[in-house]
Amino acid sequence: MSKQGTLITVNGKSYGRVVDARLTLADFLRHEINLTGTHLGCEHGVCGACTVLVDGRSVRSCLMFAVQANGCEVTTVEGLAPDGKLSVLQQAFIDNHGLQCGFCTPGMLITLTELLREKPQPSEQDVREAITGNLCRCTGYAGIVKAALDAAQRLRNGAGKAGAR
Repeated sequence: MSKQGTLITVNGKSYGRVVDARLTLADFLRHEINLTGTHLGCEHGVCGACTVLVDGRSVRSCLMFAVQANGCEVTTVEGLAPDGKLSVLQQAFIDNHGLQCGFCTPGMLITLTELLREKPQPSEQDVREAITGNLCRCTGYAGIVKAALDAAQRLRNGAGKAGAR
């Protein structure tokens, strides 16, 4: 198996590794640098649990090779709460019962962080469309949608940032 040198900045910290060319970004995050907040569900890019931001855009880390992220800035769910302080979106998830088992939560948070950055005043339909690629078997999505709309309102009122660096 071929190996390649990779330098990836994750949550503001640079990581250099020589990795198998076929190592996924999800496995790099979980096994090479021990950031286990990125969850693996289907490993086919369907469930959205492994969603991270790569250069500010949502990506299914189970479908991307780590070497493809060479030179990129990656934000994981751990990066949404620097120094342990929850982002506005994370707090809104708690306040609006936007999580239950928590398996889908990292992917939902990342997806919605991008949405709120791109569209500060989303409609309910905008939120629902944004999360169509993120499966949740526990919540029925109502709390997640409510949390996203609440976070958007808080952000417009000057409460801080949705999450991404």
